[in-house]
Amino acid sequence: MKIIVLGSGCKKCTNTAEFIKSIADKNNISVDVVKETNLEIIISYGVMSTPAIVIDDKVVHAGSIPEKTKVEGWIK
Repeated sequence: MKIIVLGSGCKKCTNTAEFIKSIADKNNISVDVVKETNLEIIISYGVMSTPAIVIDDKVVHAGSIPEKTKVEGWIK
């Protein structure tokens, strides 16, 4: 599973990517977490606030670090 974290590279965006990866690791689920900082790519998803999470080319969350239960639902 590939999960893209869209953001400028700020602390909140970096923490979001690390948070998702740690939850996947704790659940023994293999995920590829990619941080995307290219503004043109972020805009192409129609995202206005970051961090934003993209799974299967669909924005599933934007504007904050997602709750643990949300992340667990996405990766299972």
